[in-house]
Amino acid sequence: MPVLSIIACGMLEDELVHILSKDRELKQLIVVENRGNLEFLRKLKSKNCTPRTVFLDRIPMLLKEAYSLDSRAILEFLFLLPFFKKMHEKRKLMEKKKVSVVVNLLRLGLHSDLELLKAEVYKNIREMAPFSDKILIFYGTCGHTFGKLEEDFADLECSLSFLKDKNGEMIEDCISLALGGNEAYARAMIEFRGMGTIYLTPMWASSWKRLENEAGSRDFNKSFLKNPLYCLAAKIDTGLANNPEFQENVQEFACTFGMKITDLKGSTEIAEQSYLAARNGITGK
Repeated sequence: MPVLSIIACGMLEDELVHILSKDRELKQLIVVENRGNLEFLRKLKSKNCTPRTVFLDRIPMLLKEAYSLDSRAILEFLFLLPFFKKMHEKRKLMEKKKVSVVVNLLRLGLHSDLELLKAEVYKNIREMAPFSDKILIFYGTCGHTFGKLEEDFADLECSLSFLKDKNGEMIEDCISLALGGNEAYARAMIEFRGMGTIYLTPMWASSWKRLENEAGSRDFNKSFLKNPLYCLAAKIDTGLANNPEFQENVQEFACTFGMKITDLKGSTEIAEQSYLAARNGITGK
């Protein structure tokens, strides 16, 4: 039974909910249990996607149990049907296309210390590799923190997959992902040249207060954001949060820091295509 593991940034939970809830060929969805993923689980359930939650060290046993249950079901199936060979082969083909997905959503605060972020992601790769056929790293390069990740894990038996744009480049960060790639991000910065701009996805807009209040946060610093050079709050519409709350969060942010709001068209294409590439890479589709 193929297993795709995902190590993800908490800032990308909306994209994860989107792609997982659309996947109709999931064998099972397992979310690594931690205190910071309650909202992620709520969003999944709102899309009629109910995962199993378990601590990381219990996942190998859970996967093994699922495989054993499948084996017993096949044996019962064989005894019941006289033309079992044909049906058995058909069932095996169908099961091969299904995949078990294990999601490990890491906390937002890790970005306050890039060395800590790197250490945490590397540690989880090593812990998840033994039961995974592939691991999708649901992060950008994050200030080049993960620029050498593939090189550092070149000897890993479990292959790694990344969020890449249409040019095959690893995306820079979550804003690059939301805008459709590094090139689109660069175009946006050129368009707003001379105007300090803060880019807001739905998750950024709903999380800025928490991040600003965290000691040592490098993402939202009050004195930094009150600098008059920063005058634009760019609201990125990826289609994942067409609700009044997103607009209200952006308006509150802009009002707090004296910024004007401008709208940008976003996209979920990179998240979708990167997930499908990783998934199909282990199912042979």
